[in-house]
Amino acid sequence: MQILLKGGVVLTEDHKPRVKDLLVDGNLISQISDHIGTEADFVIDCDRCIVSPGFVNMHTHVAMTNMRSIFDDLPFQKFLDRSFKIDSLRTEEEIYYGAKLGIVEMLRKGTTAFVDMYYGEDMVAKASEEIGIRAYLGWSIVNKEITTQKGDPLKNAESFIRNHLGKRLVTPFPAPHGIYSCDRDDLISSREISERYGVPYSIHLSENRREVYETVKKEKKRPVEYLQDIGFLGNKLIAAHAIYLTLQEIKILGRNGVTVVNNPVSNMKLANGNFMPVLEMVQNGVNVTIGTDSATTGNSLDMLENAKIASLLQKNYREQAEVLPPSQVLDFMTRNPARVLGTGGVLKEGNVADITVIGKGVGEVPFDPEFAENILLYSSNGNDVLHTIVDGKLLYSDGKFPGINVGEIIKKNEEIFYRYKSLMN
Repeated sequence: MQILLKGGVVLTEDHKPRVKDLLVDGNLISQISDHIGTEADFVIDCDRCIVSPGFVNMHTHVAMTNMRSIFDDLPFQKFLDRSFKIDSLRTEEEIYYGAKLGIVEMLRKGTTAFVDMYYGEDMVAKASEEIGIRAYLGWSIVNKEITTQKGDPLKNAESFIRNHLGKRLVTPFPAPHGIYSCDRDDLISSREISERYGVPYSIHLSENRREVYETVKKEKKRPVEYLQDIGFLGNKLIAAHAIYLTLQEIKILGRNGVTVVNNPVSNMKLANGNFMPVLEMVQNGVNVTIGTDSATTGNSLDMLENAKIASLLQKNYREQAEVLPPSQVLDFMTRNPARVLGTGGVLKEGNVADITVIGKGVGEVPFDPEFAENILLYSSNGNDVLHTIVDGKLLYSDGKFPGINVGEIIKKNEEIFYRYKSLMN
């Protein structure tokens, strides 16, 4: 199948947006030029639109989307306690439909790939493959003495990886939940599984003060120092949050090639009391990316919302308007994820066709192609997305999801939500 995007402002590798035609042939970008005369299966008029690499949501728990609103305005520990309670009572069908709801929302808002952490990822994989989104799925590992999973979480994770390794759109990996929920052996075994299968691994890291204080009390080291000492750090690690770090810890992450995920909306809503030291991360070679976290913490799976806030937080705190310009922040959503995930990241011929088209909103006027990146970061949000293409397939277009029964997904998830609500009461 061919898709021709006509006359859009293409966000290029060199950050100099240009009006171009872009042709998708199969699952690849086959041509980008001033004029393409091919008669494609789908021709989309992209006049006054921005054609961007697809957004990559680098940290979420997509199956929790049907819990949205239930845990609002709770202190962090109460949030964890109540969400773990619901986790222990969920069915596979509820995980499956929750994942579908989150995936549809992400497609609507321009996300073409996501990195997940949860148990029951086989259900998330099923939902992802049925819809067609690119999914990096981390089976959540917690110590077997406290888990709500059936069986040993490490064995569950490895089984999931074996069953899904080599699939076209799904990449499975181990995801130890955090230092506070895994012991030393869990963490070391998780990295060993990652190395054995050649896949990433992820963790929640230094998300709140309590985590840091308890690690120092128990291990006599700060979290990053502890993880370095046990041999956990590496260039396939994706560390979510990473907000309570010293400069020494940041340098350790940089030396080990770690990728971090900035989740500014979730961190603020949970009142974590701090935010990621992004500039120091960049200066010390840490690969910075952006995520939404789950819909139970950030409520929206809108990458553009998180990207704008990520930029504004740093500008305001440092009283430096010039820091984190649009070109850099958009790389956090596109190019930087590709450094650890290995897919896409830029729009160029031969790359996989994961593409987001944004535009034609009144909030984007005046529309000057020279300022396309500024318009995208500062003036747009997920509701301005017009088309989302994943692996060469048009999965969202002008308010419609071809081949996806969104009505059924909504109905099922509202039923599930009210069951959870009754359990909380």
